[in-house]
Formats: sequence, structure tokens, C-alpha cells
Amino acid sequence: MTEQPTSFERPQPGVDPADPRGALVHTPAPARAPGAGTLPVQGRPGGDATVPVSTAQLTPGTSDPDTSTPFGKGKDTVSDPASEHSQPGAEQTAERDTPRPRPAPEGIPLQPADEQDRPLPDPGAQERRSGQALPPGRPTPMRRDGDRLRFVGAATRRIARGIDLDEIVMGLCRATVPTFSDAILVYLRDPLPVGDERPTGPLVLRLRRTDRIPAERDTENGFLPAAQPEPSELDSVGAELCEVRPGSALAEVLRGVRPVFTDAPAARAALPELLGEGGEVALPDGQRAILAPLRGRRRVIGAALFLRRPERIPFEPDDLLVAAQLATHSALGIDKAVLYGREAYIADELQRTMLPETLPRPTGVRLASRYLPAAETARVGGDWYDAIPLPGSRVALVVGDVMGHSMTSAAIMGQLRTTAQTLAGLDLPPQEVLHHLDEQAQRLGVDRMATCLYAVYDPVAHRITIANAGHPPPVLLHLGGRAEVLRVPAGAPIGVGGVDFEAVELDAPAGATLLLYTDGLVESRLRDVWTGIEQLREKLAAVAQLTGPDHPPPLEALCDEVLDMLGPGDRDDDIALLAARFDGIAPSDVAYWFLEPEDAAPGRARRLARRALQRWGLEELSDSVELLVSEVVTNAVRYASRPVTLRLLRTDVLRCEVGDDVPQLPRLRQARATDEGGRGLYLVNRMARRWGATRLSTGKVVWFELNRG
Repeated sequence: MTEQPTSFERPQPGVDPADPRGALVHTPAPARAPGAGTLPVQGRPGGDATVPVSTAQLTPGTSDPDTSTPFGKGKDTVSDPASEHSQPGAEQTAERDTPRPRPAPEGIPLQPADEQDRPLPDPGAQERRSGQALPPGRPTPMRRDGDRLRFVGAATRRIARGIDLDEIVMGLCRATVPTFSDAILVYLRDPLPVGDERPTGPLVLRLRRTDRIPAERDTENGFLPAAQPEPSELDSVGAELCEVRPGSALAEVLRGVRPVFTDAPAARAALPELLGEGGEVALPDGQRAILAPLRGRRRVIGAALFLRRPERIPFEPDDLLVAAQLATHSALGIDKAVLYGREAYIADELQRTMLPETLPRPTGVRLASRYLPAAETARVGGDWYDAIPLPGSRVALVVGDVMGHSMTSAAIMGQLRTTAQTLAGLDLPPQEVLHHLDEQAQRLGVDRMATCLYAVYDPVAHRITIANAGHPPPVLLHLGGRAEVLRVPAGAPIGVGGVDFEAVELDAPAGATLLLYTDGLVESRLRDVWTGIEQLREKLAAVAQLTGPDHPPPLEALCDEVLDMLGPGDRDDDIALLAARFDGIAPSDVAYWFLEPEDAAPGRARRLARRALQRWGLEELSDSVELLVSEVVTNAVRYASRPVTLRLLRTDVLRCEVGDDVPQLPRLRQARATDEGGRGLYLVNRMARRWGATRLSTGKVVWFELNRG
């Protein structure tokens, strides 16, 4: 090989000629004269071939054609005979006007320019190193370190974009096929260990995903894949599940961590275990397959098999480094994705247990709720809602918001919600419930602050009592379509301490809908709280107009319409929403009496209950109701010192409530054969649909329900 004179090389503009990184650009050869002959293809060891060179491009005085430099090495070129004697002034003008072609990268075919400037292809020219012609549309092979570095950089960026496991594995497949390989098989451990968990049981690999050259253009990468090949043996490669036995050939390859060609003895022995019996036979011969173990932070979590079809050039030793980089980035990404998936699962479970799974169905009110997290990646927050049945067919409606939307906020929310349920069971007034919640928040920490709204609805009296602790006011949608923001004293947030809370009692007409919500629904970076509340009121009024003045909108659809008012920039916080439709209980369906605590009270209770059932047309329940009312009233008057209350409610079921001033709750006991009493609650438990006892601040209430038939 001859070295050409360096006097014909000119430095690239803007680059120091003495730069050792190679800033010299060779002078382009002129177009081949018509009729000029071409040199035969030069053979090189290993099957390399040179591009045909025109005889008119040879410099006089140089060696014969056998010593010409192959195209694509990037070192030596054939010089122009006229360049040595050309005038500098004229040449500079021509160089500014004529774009200078850049040297072609090694192993990449010359890109088409003008037809007269491109050397005519030799029909016998072979693709470099492979001895085979490059099929039309086949992806250009990487020949230089720069090509590989650019590919690895783009591939790792694509892999790193994935958050969950499927996205990362898909990113690996899409990045490598068809640029690096014609097909890929990705095996992952089943199940995948999480963090520092020590796997139990044998090492099992499951085929997670396969990918092959697509049939049409990959528009995402702007890449034109090869024409779809005919079905071949590659389509049958890969077993669904394989167990890696200790000490086996596959175990040794995975323990080695480094990618290997499958024609190596160790890899060839491991393939039957990975691909199943006969799977290795379908692999192409030679260095056309790479087996790369996927190692996470602490252990091997899988393997990737890169395949090239026989018509494509085989892998080179430098491609093992590319496969190692892809495997490393993918394995670390999978490790992080598994950890993220576990954290997301824990967060979802925490949030699901903190919020009620289902809402109760109390008498005289219908309920619907919604909860939206602040973002898909942060599915926990401090917002909560609750509906708690109370004695006397009442129901407590609660909505609250703990400061922040993190795991800590969710934990504090769970504690406050549990405290609110306990206080509601004591039947305390709403302002007293908020006072005790304030004390509980102070015990949890100095910065544990929250807002809360606590309301108690009485379907018999058609009234609602509300107390507020720094929470946005509720909105009441009347039956005629008018939406009203209720005037409730705001109060101080829970956790401030040393403040009093005030409760107000308001009308709750039948057919009206009360909407309780957190500030995430009405406040964002684009609007303040009161602007959002006004928009919510207008939205409710607009929805009510769709169903007319005599029919309230369905609750579920109403909740969906309310959430539709959120714009793209309105999701700064999580949102809790609770809607209550007040149906109430008509006065004609209620019977209420006071009974003096005397021996004649049970008999009088039976007569009153019989008359009420006759008035309601429920005579078939008279025997059961009289027996159960007699037993419950007898237990009440035995220990009561004040009048006993008896109330019957006719709804979808018949409910009986007996109240007294004794705080001790009755317990169901198994009476002995010699006992004279103790069988009253046993009868109630056997005959009633449901029954229970609730402690009040003034005593207790024992109730039971019977089906109306």
C-alpha cells in the first residue's frame, strides 16, 4: 500500500491543522471521464473488497493499480493531477461555490449524489467482510466506533425513557431491531426479585418478549427496515419457560455476565437449556447470535438473545461491547422498574385501605363518591371522605384534607379518619367531633394540619347539622336546579389548637343534593378558591337544567360532570368528592312514642306497634314485631330511670328503635337451661334481618330490622 503525498491534503476550515485527532479533509477526485476504464475489484484477506476506481483518477507517477488504496479506510486517497499546478486564487473561489463531499465512513456505501459523479457499480462487487451483496433496503452495518457509540447512546436513551417493566423491555426491543439485530428474545426471571429480597426456589426464566423486523417502515425512528423475509427457522426459536439448573452450562454462562457468541462451546452447550430441545438448531451458523446475561444490581435477572439472519453480515467482536451496554442498561432499568412497581403497589394498597371500599346505604339518603390522585406517579394523598351510619337512621358525612400528598400524609389521614369514625360512634355533636380531631392531630405532631367538614343528616327531621374546620364550604343543589353555597363558619384547620368550632343547622329538603369536596377540585395555579367554587356552582346548575326542574340529575353522572370541569392545568392536588342525595323519610312513615319505665310498658309497646302496622298495611309482620318489641322494651325498662323511646320507621324495610338512658350495651349470651331470662337477644338475633346497639351521649339505642315481605 502506498502513502500519498500530504501536500494534496488541506485542513478543514475552523480546525487546527496540527490537531492529532485527524482534521484533514482529502481533495475530492474529479468526475470520471466518459469512456474511462475501471480497475478490477481488489481482494483483501477476510473477504474485503474495494470500490472500483477510475483510471482517470490516478496521479501520474504513482504506483500501478495493484497498489491503490481501498475505498473507505479514511487515510489515503487518489490525488487530482491538476491540483498540484492549480492557481490558489482561482481554486479558492471554486471551493467556496462548490460543496466539498465528506469522506465516506468505513464500510458504509457511498451515498447517491449526481449520477455522473458516482462510480458505476461493479456487478461483482461484494459487501465488505461478508462476501455477500447487501440486499436492497437492508440496514447499513456499523463499521466504526463512532457509529456504535451513536447507536448505544440512542438505544440507552430509549431504554431509559421507560418507567415500568413493559416499557423498558419494549424499549430494548425497539432500539435493537432492526438496527443492531434482526430479532431479539428477552428472558426475565420469574418471579422477578424486588430490591434486597433473596429469591426462593429454583431460577426460572420466562420469555418476556420477542421482536423481529417489522413489515412496514418504523416511522418513529425514521428507519427503513429490510424487506420482510420469508418465514425461516428464526420464527420458531425460543421456549416459553426454562429452569436454570445449578451447575448447568446455562448457569455458567449467566454467572459469567459478559455477552458471548453462541458459536462458543459454553454458549452452544447452554442454548438447548434456554431454547428448548431443538431450539439451537434454528439459530444461524457462525457469529450471528449473541447471548447477553442481564444482571441487575445484585443478581442475574434474565438474558437477551440477539439474532441476525443468514443474509446479513455476522456480528463482530466490537458488537459484544454494544450488547454488554444494552444488557447493563436494560437490567438496571428493570431493577428500578420492579422497585417502582412495588412502591406503586404499596401506595395503591395504602390509599385503598385508607378510603372506604364501598359506601353504606343508610335510610333516606343516596351516596356517590370519587377520588383522583394528584398524578399517576404519586397515587397517595391526604384527602379522604367517609359516610358513617348513626343511630336514629341518621348518617354522618365527612370530607377532609391533610396537608401534602405523600405517604406520610396518607398515614396521617388514615389516623384521623379512624378517629372520626370512633367519635361518630359516640354520637357526639359535629363541633365536638372536630374538637377531638384537633386534639388528635396535635398529638400526632406539631405540623400535622388538616381541614375537615363534618355534617350529620337526619332524614326524619329533614335537617342537616354542619361544622367546618378550615374547609371549603359545601354546595347544595336544590330540586329546581338552583345551586347554593352554604354559609358555614370556616373555623381554623385541625391541628392549630386552642380554637372553638361552631355548628349550624340547616334545612335539607327532599330531592336536594349536597356536594362535599376538597380544595383540589376548585383551586389550582390558574384560579383561586372562590373562583373555582363559583365555577362549581355554575356547573351544578347547568347539569341540573339538563334533567328538568322536577327530576334531579343521577348522582354518578353528576360526579362525572363535576370532574369534567377540571382543565389540563387544574390537577395540582388530589381530589376527594362526596355527593349525598337527600330523599328523607316522610312523616307518615314514622311512628314515635315515649314509654314510662314500668312493668306495663312492654304490653303498651305491643299494642302501639300493632296499630302502626295495621295503618301501614303490614299486618303479616305483627306477630314477629310484637314479640321482638316486647323483648327489647322489657330489657330497657328493667334498668332505665327515664322514659324509654320507641320508634318505627317504614322504608324499604321495617326498622324498630328502642332508646333508654343506660349506657351499657347488651351482649348476646347463650342462656343455660336453668336461667329464667337471657333469651330476648337470642330471639332478636334469630328472627331479625339485622340488629345492633349503639351507645349515645345520653344512653343507648337498640334497633332491629325486618323485611317487609
